[in-house]
Amino acid sequence: MSKAIYTKEQKDLIQKLKSARLSAKLDQKTAAKRLNKSQSYISKMESGQRRIDLVQLKQIAQAYSRNIDYFIK
Repeated sequence: MSKAIYTKEQKDLIQKLKSARLSAKLDQKTAAKRLNKSQSYISKMESGQRRIDLVQLKQIAQAYSRNIDYFIK
């Protein structure tokens, strides 16, 4: 039996977060400034070390010029 740390949904979200940031042509530092967070916050979010709540996801979607549906489908 596999003892995966992350569910498939969590892995998908993590990948979409990074992909959306790159599509918006933002580096982690610039994305962090848009979100009023530190660069390490973005790094930890994209590596799965930090969980994201719905309010944060909405802010991220706005900062990356994405519809929130992109992240939750």
